Amino acid sequence: MFRLQQQQCGAHGAASSSAKALPVRVSLRAQQQQQQRGMVTARVAQVDAEGVSIRRRPPNGEERQACGPFDFRVEGGDENKPRNILEEIVCVSVGQHTHTQTDTHSRSPFRYKAKEIERMRKTEPLVSLKGLVDRVKPARDFKGAILKKLQETGKPGLIAEVKKASPSKGVIQPDFDAVRIAKAYEAGGAACLSVLTDEKFFQGAFKNLTMIRAAGVTCPLLCKEFIVEAYQEFIMEAYQVFKARASGADAILLIAAVLPNQDLSYFMKAATSLGMQCLIEVHTVAELERMLLLPDIENSILGINNRDLGTFKVDLANTKLIMESDAGKEVARRGILMVCESGIFTYDDVKYAQDAGCGAILVGESIVKQGDPCAGVKNLLQL
Repeated sequence: MFRLQQQQCGAHGAASSSAKALPVRVSLRAQQQQQQRGMVTARVAQVDAEGVSIRRRPPNGEERQACGPFDFRVEGGDENKPRNILEEIVCVSVGQHTHTQTDTHSRSPFRYKAKEIERMRKTEPLVSLKGLVDRVKPARDFKGAILKKLQETGKPGLIAEVKKASPSKGVIQPDFDAVRIAKAYEAGGAACLSVLTDEKFFQGAFKNLTMIRAAGVTCPLLCKEFIVEAYQEFIMEAYQVFKARASGADAILLIAAVLPNQDLSYFMKAATSLGMQCLIEVHTVAELERMLLLPDIENSILGINNRDLGTFKVDLANTKLIMESDAGKEVARRGILMVCESGIFTYDDVKYAQDAGCGAILVGESIVKQGDPCAGVKNLLQL
């Protein structure tokens, strides 16, 4: 069950003598403001006991359950509905039952990522991926490439995103060619590339990683897959991590809002064992505080996503807010590389992120939608 971290809105008992002296109109207004703040805080700070705010499974279980020849349906209520786009993307099924494409259960918004993973497992089992991993070229130094660009140019290293669509904007680049865009980014001066692999919401694919690497692009590649499953039938396997490495990725994305520290630690170890690095994404100060508890976090990269998970609105000031916090100061003290993500469209935005303490930026929409991505990168970084 989820608990709500709410601000204290003051006592609701008898008013104090000083409060009684206040005009009734002002007192009522203050109470209304306190109630509104409490409701807003409850809505945006809903987390579980491990600090995770994005649910990977319906809290009331699957609405349809198979039992022999019978198929039972139990209404899960509104709590079973995704509360935001990220929750709709990452939630996976509790059960492993097989249903037809026309079945209501298979169209559940909590089934999209589960179906993607199940389909990949059937066509390419984990044992096959492990064989491919042994044959791919060693992973490149993702973090090192960013730091090298930062040293050469004095500007944040750019992680340029190879992305066709997004859940908030729809199709961003209708003339999408992953290899052409990747080569243009590299020619423009990008340090690394981020390649979307989620099929339904971003129209991505793991094959884009493979094609980009096969085309001779030398920039290290981040597999931007929404990694959610550490377990398969109670066995820790990290299928998506192996899939990323087998496809040519040099780093993976992990999201603090989705994964508890136990899973994050396991995925970090799995990635390291395959020679990859991790970009761990936070949205709030509380998530950053939690990441600083992870062992060997200094070896990873931390990213601040400026997109509000509840509204999907972007505010670049979120980076400055987090970096000015005590946790942000601790990040600087430890020398952890920080990435500013979302909301970067101009060189002034790049400078803002750098002044806030970020040595890298991750940019997608503002450059991928341009007819000449190479020029887009140069203009953004003023190279």
